[in-house]
Amino acid sequence: MSQAARTERVTLARVADEAGVSLSTISKVLNGRPDVSQATRSKVEALLAEHGYLRRKAALTTTGLVELVFHELEAAWSMEIIRGVEDIARDHGLSVVLTESGSRHAPDPDWIEGVLRRRPLGVVLVFSDLPTEYREMLRSRAIPFVIIDPAGDPSPEVPSVGSANWSGGLMATRHLIELGHTRIAAITGPDDMMCSHARIDGFRSAMNSAGLSIEPDWIRFGDFHTAGGYQHGRALLTGPERPTAIFAGSDLQALGVLEAVRELGLRVPEDLSLVGYDDIPLAKWVSPRLTTIRQPLRRMAEEATRLVIRMSEAPLESVPRMDLATNLVVRESTAPLSAR
Repeated sequence: MSQAARTERVTLARVADEAGVSLSTISKVLNGRPDVSQATRSKVEALLAEHGYLRRKAALTTTGLVELVFHELEAAWSMEIIRGVEDIARDHGLSVVLTESGSRHAPDPDWIEGVLRRRPLGVVLVFSDLPTEYREMLRSRAIPFVIIDPAGDPSPEVPSVGSANWSGGLMATRHLIELGHTRIAAITGPDDMMCSHARIDGFRSAMNSAGLSIEPDWIRFGDFHTAGGYQHGRALLTGPERPTAIFAGSDLQALGVLEAVRELGLRVPEDLSLVGYDDIPLAKWVSPRLTTIRQPLRRMAEEATRLVIRMSEAPLESVPRMDLATNLVVRESTAPLSAR
């Protein structure tokens, strides 16, 4: 046994003794195994740092993979994320492995066990956040991770790439107000998602700045999907007083509203002006073509992948948080109120 190996053994034995655990437990912590309590993991990690223990480079060997993780593969916008990750991975000679797991809040527990076995170079996740224990497991195995957060607002210590949701809601609503609309409704995503509230906050700010009243029942929290947009759109359009414009928190929701409009014998934009959010490719192929807020999904994915590659090469001095600009794309689904 080499002197370096003997020194390492002595160091780990000392850490195990001070932590009151076995060498096997120390090994589990070093290898990111899930069957160690968070309290024990934290104690061992702190002692390793205190003793200046450095993991051997051989133990950090990774595959040439970037792992991309979704809670659901919705083709309308997930393909933009996939293309962005693949483009940057390809430029760096890496491959992409695609995983679907968990809910919009976090992947399933079995995912973390799998990713620790796969040892990718880094992980890009499309979730609201990542549980603390998952973060510690990834960090203990030196697997960097970044969250793309079109659906949430990760914790401050989590690297993330998002977009300016509040500004998007503001721009969409201002556009409708500038067209002369005063009776404006809004449909957004789940009530437990930060981006849903941010887009509605932008909507409220535009309405308040214009001195316009907001009907409480005209703000609807949904699920960012077509069926939810249809359900809420139909309810709004069959109520005692109909809005003349709707801001939908996703293009998919806007497509659901469009279907409700057609079923009711109404027309867009003659009877209802409609603004979506995301600018998925389908937005410019529906009839009428959809006015929307462009969320730079592909660029968000590209920046997240660049970031996770940089993190795999060297530690960063601070936790990166990046919010990319959104912008209004005007097409045929909105029109001046006087044109009705």
